[in-house]
Amino acid sequence: MKNIKIEIKWAILFVVMMLTWVAFEKSMGWHDEKLADHASLTILVAIPAVAIYFFALIDKRRNYYNGVMSYYQGFMAGLVITLIVAALSPITQYTTSIFITPDYFHNIIEYTVATGEMTREDAESYFNLQSYILMSAAGALIMGIATSAVVAVIVKSKSKRSTITSQ
Repeated sequence: MKNIKIEIKWAILFVVMMLTWVAFEKSMGWHDEKLADHASLTILVAIPAVAIYFFALIDKRRNYYNGVMSYYQGFMAGLVITLIVAALSPITQYTTSIFITPDYFHNIIEYTVATGEMTREDAESYFNLQSYILMSAAGALIMGIATSAVVAVIVKSKSKRSTITSQ
């Protein structure tokens, strides 16, 4: 457990950030009166999401690997964060849907039906807690793996030995 303590810390910070982001979206009206803006603006959550992975891998490199971390080690640390976030995603989605924005499903169903994007039946089968729990877990895995792969390239370091010999 000690070897993934850093990943647990950053996964929890990631979940807190996501819940804060959803509360921010709700406060901006993106879940009700400005619902039309939601799809294009919610992508901005990628900025703090990537930043958390970046700082998490720097933390892991600095405080676990003594400043030297390979791509593989960085990717694996990111993968552990991803697995924890994905495992917590049902709780996160439940908290979001029940406590932070309980009218979101009703609002998005009404919006997609009114705009002709979906039939009521299709909207109701897509926009519900069970569906969103599955999508949030899958999304956490897909985006977390991709983010881990990219951030590990940026954060990896050369070994101290190769740094000394190259000078």
